[in-house]
Parts: sequence; C-alpha cells; structure tokens
Amino acid sequence: MEGRSGGCGLMGSGEILHLCQPDPGKSCGACCGLYNHADSSRGPLVERLRARTRRFRGAGRSPEDLRAFSAWVAANEDAAKRYEVIYCCEYLGFLDEAERRVGCLLHPACNGGSDLREVSFYGRELCQGHLCPSFTYLTGTEKSLLIAVLEDWYLYGLCVTDIDFVKQYAKFVSDRLGQSPPESLFRAAPVRQVARRYLSLKVHWPFRDPSVNRLGKYYFDGSSYMIGRIDYGKLGCEGSRFDAIFVSLSSLFSGGRELRRAEEIVEAHISDTVRALQDSL
Repeated sequence: MEGRSGGCGLMGSGEILHLCQPDPGKSCGACCGLYNHADSSRGPLVERLRARTRRFRGAGRSPEDLRAFSAWVAANEDAAKRYEVIYCCEYLGFLDEAERRVGCLLHPACNGGSDLREVSFYGRELCQGHLCPSFTYLTGTEKSLLIAVLEDWYLYGLCVTDIDFVKQYAKFVSDRLGQSPPESLFRAAPVRQVARRYLSLKVHWPFRDPSVNRLGKYYFDGSSYMIGRIDYGKLGCEGSRFDAIFVSLSSLFSGGRELRRAEEIVEAHISDTVRALQDSL
C-alpha cells in the first residue's frame, strides 16, 4: 500500500522497494507533512495520529463526511507548522491496530478498494504519482540498508528522507571496508544492531539545535528555507570530515570540545559498523 507517495526504487535483482510502505513493520509519511508540525516529536505525533485514526474509523465515507472529518481535525489540532509551504495532510493516520505504520486513510487499500483521495489537498493523481527525492538519490544498497535495519515508523521516516545522513554513512563504511557491503549483510543481527545505533542519532543526538524551525539540515522561516552551516572558524577548528552528517543532525556546538566529542561519537559508530560487517563477511 502507498500513502501519498508511490515512491519506490529498483533493487539489482529487479525487486521493487516501496520506500513509503516497504513492509508491515514501518512506513513513512513525510511527504504528507508528518514532520512539518511545529512539534513533531514522537509523543505528540502519536497522539495526533491516534486521535485522527479513531475519528476516521467511526466516520462515514461520503464527500460530506470526509469534509466534516477535515473540519474536525482543523478545529481540534494545533495547526502550527515549521514551514508554511508544506501542507500537513489531515488524512494521515495509523494503518494498523498495532500503530506500526502511518499512511493515507483515504487510500483504496483502507476503504475496500474505493479511492477517496480526490478530497485531499493534493488530490488522487498527485498522491498516486509522487516520487520523493530519496527515490532518486538513494542507491539500492542504501534503501535496502534502511529497510533491513529499521522497524520503527518514526525513525524510519526521519532517516529515509535525510539523504545526506544516509549516503555519508554508507560512503564512510564502504570506503573503509574497501567495497560496498552486500545488502544481505544488513539483515544479520550484529550488523543491524550497530547500524540502528547510528541511525538512532536522528533522535538521540546530544548536540541538536533545539530551534523549532530546524529539521535536519534545513532552517525554515515562513515560506523560505536555508541550509544550515557550521561556523568552524568561530569554534577555532578546521572543517570536520563529518560536516554533512553534523549538518543533517541539526548540530549546534558551543566550542571545539563539543565538536571533538561529536566526531568521536560518529567515528565510533562507523568503526563499529565496519567491524561488524568484516566479522560477517
């Protein structure tokens, strides 16, 4: 099943990887504005999606019913956003009772084959045909890594949409390993565990800029956005080899000591991954 996105990539074997709904254990709702709410931390998002899903399941499916549902969301949710240009779709909710997957409540797979997406802001055609940037820029190996390693919709969505964060990790690991690791190795428990610890930096990074208008490498200001930069000169340091990773993690360092500690953390994750892969080869 697909949410807003039809995003998928091709593996070398010819299998199709659906980035938005890759398997029963996780999904991504970023294209639907999931992380564009001013407070997009896990707890508030779970409460928001849970309330929507409960309401939707008890509602009718006529155009009037769906418009009434939209009005209910508008009246009961905090509408504050990070970036005004990105729409936060009110029809995004949980697709399963276990709340392991987020996705489009209007999708035909949720409604006995009836496609209700025409009432949404983007409309059926755009929702069905949209391909996210990660579809284009992540390699098959990078996509397989994320799908094999992560089993959490919240973390998966943050990672699969952060191209630099994933590609830099894969590059450092491949360069030190001397080859691109076989996709199958990321399904091995030891490799999955160390890779998941690195990816979890997206939610546990100790040097994250707490500004509400910051997500990943971007700063948002109303209808404008900018890419964040780290002023290494101000820190009294040269540029870091992990700069792209630090920027993706919305890093804000108070001085050279914090920068060096950040480099140690990332270095340890990369070294642990390479070691686990070497042991599994």
